[in-house]
Amino acid sequence: MEKLNINQWAEEDRPREKMAAQGAENLTNAELLAILIGSGSREESAVDLMKRLLADSNNNLNTLGKMSIRELCSYNGIGEAKAISILAACELGKRRQAETPEERPDLGTATRIYNHMRPVMQDLDVEEFWALLLNQHYRLIKKVRISHGGITETPVDIRIIMREAVLANCTILAVCHNHPSGNLSPSRADEGLTRSIAKACEVMNIHFLDHVIVTDGLYYSFHEQGKC
Repeated sequence: MEKLNINQWAEEDRPREKMAAQGAENLTNAELLAILIGSGSREESAVDLMKRLLADSNNNLNTLGKMSIRELCSYNGIGEAKAISILAACELGKRRQAETPEERPDLGTATRIYNHMRPVMQDLDVEEFWALLLNQHYRLIKKVRISHGGITETPVDIRIIMREAVLANCTILAVCHNHPSGNLSPSRADEGLTRSIAKACEVMNIHFLDHVIVTDGLYYSFHEQGKC
């Protein structure tokens, strides 16, 4: 029976497609390594080749990482470039274990939001609008610049904000923008936008924490003013 090329496999069985659809955690070590090398040989697929390599390493990634480029190149289908890719991945895994997890800043108050965003926004001569996507413990998942506009206003598409929130799996949302003029007072447009974001968050079951206006030295918080 003729061996199927990896491109002829069912899509859910192809390592790259499987990772995209199901996440890296659902791939075997052989499948992850197969993504690194890209192809096997005429006799076996990349996955089968990696299964054989792992079997010879007692299915232990530590043991695999101790192999030399020369030893890896003794396998049909593994050249120097593939061997280097495998060992580079093993080295990155080792270095990751030695790293301290990055501390996510706590942005649970307007003051903390202001202190975090002031360095980003204090010298801008135009308005920018940012979304701060937080987890359930008010820790920052990521911050996203939504728009970059003029001196007195910047257009904001709420759909983009909500899309970013959903993609990041955030449970709490805060937003902020700057006033280059230094005027802290929110405009009618600011107030209307805040209400619209609050309604969108309610529909999506996301807690809307605050809308903070940033200037160089002071801030205005809709939450602290009882307006969100």
